[in-house]
Amino acid sequence: MLIRRDVYYMEETKVTRDTKEEILITALHRFARDGYEAVSVSQIAGDLGITKGALYRHYKNKRDIFDHIVARMEQGDSDQAESHDMPEGDKESMPEKYEEVSLDDFVQYSRSMFEYWTEDDFASSFRKLLVVEQFRSAEMQALYQQYLVAGPVGYVKDLFKSMGIKGARRKAAQFYAIMFLYYSLYDGASDRKKIKKQFGQAISEFAKNLQV
Repeated sequence: MLIRRDVYYMEETKVTRDTKEEILITALHRFARDGYEAVSVSQIAGDLGITKGALYRHYKNKRDIFDHIVARMEQGDSDQAESHDMPEGDKESMPEKYEEVSLDDFVQYSRSMFEYWTEDDFASSFRKLLVVEQFRSAEMQALYQQYLVAGPVGYVKDLFKSMGIKGARRKAAQFYAIMFLYYSLYDGASDRKKIKKQFGQAISEFAKNLQV
């Protein structure tokens, strides 16, 4: 039987991509559960039922896997902002974009980001990884700040300033205190739909009082 070369190539490429993706997700789940330093390439390969040699055909080492995870999160953050027509960069690089954001836009985006960081498997696992690892290395602490603390607070502060909201820095911190509280409540809740609803209500109430 003749096998068309183009069909064979497409199938082989798909298998390669699927395996590469499975390695990335399996490693992230392991890192989120046990911590980055505690996980070995052998454990990741074992979870997948492949050899280390097979894994090394896709990634050079554990650090390479981690770098690809961070790159995926950078792209994910950008995609989330773009899909909601929100600024993808800082205020200095795109001031006009910040000026276009309304309070309603911000509320809708906040609800979407809460879903993203709690319900999206990749994003929620990355968040848990940073929570686990933040005290173990300066690099992980920096990533924790970038994605979950100082970075988001600075972004919200700039949005509030562009909206003409007084006390933008203070109110950005107050907003993110709500966000962070509900992350923690969601992770430990038996009824996560209830927590998600409560978060939406809390954000709406916060937005009503922003001009005060």
